[in-house]
Amino acid sequence: MKAADVLVDNQGTIMVLTPQTQKAKDWFDENVEAEGWQWIGDGLGVDHRMAENLLQGILTSGLTVGD
Repeated sequence: MKAADVLVDNQGTIMVLTPQTQKAKDWFDENVEAEGWQWIGDGLGVDHRMAENLLQGILTSGLTVGD
């Protein structure tokens, strides 16, 4: 089984989306505008309301998501 391109970690009030592959990192660079403080390590911390739209875009682009 192929490893996920993006890992999702549900932290309660936020979700942390962490790109795992170069393709996923490139997608984030091209499609996500975020301030430095929004990054938690290598992952992007987002409110649940924002995460749904991001995940739809990730999946629509052919990337895979895992937890």
